Amino acid sequence: MKKILLVSFIIFTTQFVNAADWGNAQWIWQQEDGPSNTWMSFRKTITLDEVPDQVEALISVDSKFWLWVNGSLVLFEGGLSRGPSQAGDWDRKNKVTPANSWYETVDIQRHLRKGENTIAILVWYWGRETHKGTHIDSRKGGLLFSAKIGNQLIVSDFTWKAIQHPAYDNTIEPASKAMVQFSVKYDAQKAIGDWSDKAWYTTNFFDAAWPSAIEKGAAGTAPWYNLEPNIVPHLINHGLQDYANHNDLKLPYTSKGEVVKCKLPFNKQITPYLEIEAKAGDTIFITTDNRLNKIHATYITKEGEQSFESFSWMNGHEVRYTIPEGVKVKALKYRWMSVGEMVGEFEVDDPFYNRLWWMGNNTLFVCARDNFMDCPDRERALWIGDVADQTGYLFYSMDNAGRQLLKKAILQTTAFSQDGVLGALGPLRVRELVSQSLQFIAQCVWPYYMHTGDIETLEKAYPYVFGYLDLFPMLENGLPEYRKGKSPDSWDWSDWGVKNTIDKQPIQMAFYYMALKEAQKMAEVLDNKEHIAWYTKRMESMKGAYDKAYWKDGFYSSDAEKFKDDRANAIAIVSGIANPAYYDQVVDNVLIPNRFSSPHFEWMVEEAMFIAGRPKSSLARMKDQYQSQVDKKEISTLYEMFPKGGSYNHAWNGSNTIFSKYVAGVEPTKEAWSEYKIMPKILHFTSLKKTIPTVKGNVNIAIEAKGALYKLDLNSPENTTAIVGLPKQGKEIAEVLVNGQLVWKKGKLKESIKDIEYEGECLGYLKFSVQSGNWKISAIYK
Repeated sequence: MKKILLVSFIIFTTQFVNAADWGNAQWIWQQEDGPSNTWMSFRKTITLDEVPDQVEALISVDSKFWLWVNGSLVLFEGGLSRGPSQAGDWDRKNKVTPANSWYETVDIQRHLRKGENTIAILVWYWGRETHKGTHIDSRKGGLLFSAKIGNQLIVSDFTWKAIQHPAYDNTIEPASKAMVQFSVKYDAQKAIGDWSDKAWYTTNFFDAAWPSAIEKGAAGTAPWYNLEPNIVPHLINHGLQDYANHNDLKLPYTSKGEVVKCKLPFNKQITPYLEIEAKAGDTIFITTDNRLNKIHATYITKEGEQSFESFSWMNGHEVRYTIPEGVKVKALKYRWMSVGEMVGEFEVDDPFYNRLWWMGNNTLFVCARDNFMDCPDRERALWIGDVADQTGYLFYSMDNAGRQLLKKAILQTTAFSQDGVLGALGPLRVRELVSQSLQFIAQCVWPYYMHTGDIETLEKAYPYVFGYLDLFPMLENGLPEYRKGKSPDSWDWSDWGVKNTIDKQPIQMAFYYMALKEAQKMAEVLDNKEHIAWYTKRMESMKGAYDKAYWKDGFYSSDAEKFKDDRANAIAIVSGIANPAYYDQVVDNVLIPNRFSSPHFEWMVEEAMFIAGRPKSSLARMKDQYQSQVDKKEISTLYEMFPKGGSYNHAWNGSNTIFSKYVAGVEPTKEAWSEYKIMPKILHFTSLKKTIPTVKGNVNIAIEAKGALYKLDLNSPENTTAIVGLPKQGKEIAEVLVNGQLVWKKGKLKESIKDIEYEGECLGYLKFSVQSGNWKISAIYK
């Protein structure tokens, strides 16, 4: 068939289309374009005759901002790492990475008043890019502001006051080669008073001596280019909170020079805070217990009472303050910011699995902020295979903010692509790990659409999906060519785990088959008949060829003498390319005895065992793999390696997918949760509770299974249909009651109830479909 061209880039030439009416707003800064790690203070005083019912400010920065109106903190840490889409061709060799800019919409109405009002904005310009991460440096610090207040249009321009905040030391070294963020060194003796507070006549703060802001260009001009609305909701500000061991700190107290260990309830992203009384020139150092944490804070005191919060976030289980002798410590607190709320829940009557869910959930949240990250300490990098692992359960844990952050990851990964390659990281590199790129297609892009119904994003991503899959030439043996070293920055990697055990060829082939299968679903949604046929032809070619190449009379392997790899055999099942007749052999010969995978692949091994009809074996393996971590009560997140090693908060621990999709048995069967199924594997559990934050609203499930009675309470949101499977569990179901009314008995429907239909039997379940609402369904076994 003819080669289908992939349009890789949208190139903006001389005219940039703005996504909002910015009026004559100008990007403003100081005279210098930077420098890196600069903290700039901006002030604008306005006079209002009336306060309208609605006032929204549009704000864009490179890189982060904090907003006050009349001394009230309106938004703590606005802005995202730059780069929602491209504005021109990459030139990665010369580090030319043209990208558009995000802007925020912030409601400021309730903070305004008649008369004089002061708008104050602190902007932190990172001024660097790294080979790991998603931030694209504009190479110019900048603030753009626009707010229509009644008949006035307030915009950023030369009438604003602007000064580089002298208390922040911007000469310190970057925290890490892999991270764009810096640590904080703040000298309170150089601070500029209550500059973010109200107008001068209430605080005695004068900004007349401040220089005027320098205009750097109108909205839409390079290097900030087009302005696009931030699709991810603002971070949730949980406010300043006491530490978990607050009472043990015995505040207030006078320091003896010791390190104060302040415990967090679990591993969080936090900004540390203190209130003290001290002499001038003392140095306080703040860090965490996390040995891989790269972000620290150094605070140099002024004379008297003072408070300080370090705005560069860090993470750990403890925050450690080194406070000099003689300093009076009045308060030690922290602020937790999160991407949305932790809405999803899972609970069974087994403490091991409950704690593992909790640890996995904490790991997911500490690895999400400007993007999904592999870990929140040494890299904060968007490895797209790690994102695929997170995708498996973020829909069961996170609210809309998590879904939107995944959308951002999909759009930026496609924007970062080059020569058809969907690579990890960006923007300075397209690191091609073939298995991760294929995993991203199958386990990020398609699940995102299924869970959200966001066809616009699917339409944007799909050409890149097909373009990547088209890079694999088919060979005479019916399989695609093994892709290795085809791009300038490739890495032939599939997993860590036990050394010299990974069987790469069948793994890549299975991932390719799985990507074809999920991409075909995308083509069906988009009605691309030519591509549908293309996928069908390739999958039909691969199905028999895979068994012929790799089946070794009991397991899949490229070399039976060398490899008996749990990962290769698991992904063969998960992808659908394995022959179902071989499932039990694979489980017995490989997945039960061999434990070679790292956590990156472990959840897929566990999933394969559920698909193979061996759920008890899957949960037993899960328990063996994670027991030592669950027993370690001093940690609340999960390690990069088994039994421990690397970071202790690594994103790719995906067992929560198994709890949600297979134990609770819940997943969408039609886009955007318009239809979903509940087919639980209740196993040894006698109770199960599950809350799922879907795009339609929360799905709430409570199950009890004791003796001859199985009870399901379901709250299903509007505009949904739930296919409810009542598990037979090796027994015969005698009766089914719905909301107290007998509807089924001895194999026959007894009574018709509105909004419920009998759907028959299959795979060990008696099935009913129910519409939205509250349902109490009971099965009585013989």
